[in-house]
Amino acid sequence: MFFERAYRSIKTWNLNMFTLIGIGAGIAWVFSVFGLLFPDFFPAQFKTESGAVHVYFESATVILTLVLMGQVLEARAHSKTNSAVKELLKLAPNKAVQIVEGQEKMVAIDSIEIDDILKVKPGEKIPVDGIITEGGTSVDESMITGEPIPVDKTVNDTVSSGTINGNRTFLMKAQKVGSDTLLSQIISMVNDASRSRAPIQNLADKISSYFVPIVVLVSVLTFIVWAVWDPNPVYVYALVNAIAVLIIACPCALGLATPMSVMVGVGKGAQNGILIKNAEALEKMDKVNVLVVDKTGTITEGKPTVEKVASFDKTISDGEVLESIASLNSSSEHPLGAATVKYAKEKNIGLKKVESFNSVTGKGVEGFVDGRKLSLGNAKMMEYAGLGLEREAALEAEKYQDQGKTVSFLAIENTLVGYVVIGDKIKSTSKEAVKKLQEKGIDVIMMTGDNENTAKAVASELNLTDFKAGMLPREQIGGSESATGKGQNCCDGR
Repeated sequence: MFFERAYRSIKTWNLNMFTLIGIGAGIAWVFSVFGLLFPDFFPAQFKTESGAVHVYFESATVILTLVLMGQVLEARAHSKTNSAVKELLKLAPNKAVQIVEGQEKMVAIDSIEIDDILKVKPGEKIPVDGIITEGGTSVDESMITGEPIPVDKTVNDTVSSGTINGNRTFLMKAQKVGSDTLLSQIISMVNDASRSRAPIQNLADKISSYFVPIVVLVSVLTFIVWAVWDPNPVYVYALVNAIAVLIIACPCALGLATPMSVMVGVGKGAQNGILIKNAEALEKMDKVNVLVVDKTGTITEGKPTVEKVASFDKTISDGEVLESIASLNSSSEHPLGAATVKYAKEKNIGLKKVESFNSVTGKGVEGFVDGRKLSLGNAKMMEYAGLGLEREAALEAEKYQDQGKTVSFLAIENTLVGYVVIGDKIKSTSKEAVKKLQEKGIDVIMMTGDNENTAKAVASELNLTDFKAGMLPREQIGGSESATGKGQNCCDGR
């Protein structure tokens, strides 16, 4: 492959590192074969005590091996990004259910057209971008927004390809298909980034375009000087020294150093859970004075967890409230429900059997436990159950909601008895990490797809002055200029 690249570079006169590698290694090998087969052509000074000519087989081998190693390491670095692309591709389903004249028809994703009506069942991935035309559900949009808590959707709400439907069936009208979908655009962005090169690699190629002809010229001048002024056999001396110039100038270190640096940097990042998608970013990292970070999974743990369970009724303990909540949620597929069930198991609280379970989209769940009717959900769910929130309960919920957390109320029969607070905890290391960055003079800006209240609460706890909420991935990638939050210092050209 090195000689193919060298030939193409000479043919197109796009001289680069591979031009010298091809010329140097090629001439070294040809010279060595000639010296091996015709040793008498060379004077005694070029021979060993045994009469063999000094050859360059090992030099040519080492040159090609080192440069090949550099290419392999660079390819491995790119493969990490390719793996990320493959994971993104897995988010898109291969088939979808299309409604044609009232009948369900399984079709390939590629055959879906704009305005087609599609049916999405519980737990399925949404095939294309569109709007809901019938039904309602909760959708896990964490792959787009990073927000771990599913978003309630109803008629005329938009849904995106690759996101996961909750526990309700709905109909949707396709609005964007193929490469126009949000998921396809994300994959395209990652692909473009994986093909990027570090500026120093481009600089090396630019230098090579001047370096190659200079080296060839020096080699020719060396041949002429030795042929004119040196002892016989002048042309043998001239040839050997001209070849030496070409071999010595072969940039094997240049071919190995940059890919090795990229590989080590990307590998170290991968060990720490960081995907470096752009080689230019890696090279410029030492000049960074503004850091833009996502919230979910970066600053926070990235999963809903129970933060508090409490009772409004003195006759019912917090443990009994948790038992009722977890028992009812054991029949729910909602991630918030799974979080309460997990929390109850960690507290060694047993679950009871649920009968007549029902999920009310956008509100909550209800069912019978030990013959008593339980209702669990937001304020709308309490209204649905025929209850109104007392002032004390409303103020308690508002306190946590202002922090961006989710509050679900529990009613047994016709009495409000308690509540559960669910949030996405800030990692134990985040505050210290942000503080250290700020001490180094780096401004930390948080961009998240989460809501304004949650973003504000997290930013306040970490002493961040700049944040932007409700952002899509493409806005987060290129949106540092639009991050305003509480201040404008992220827009001053840095």
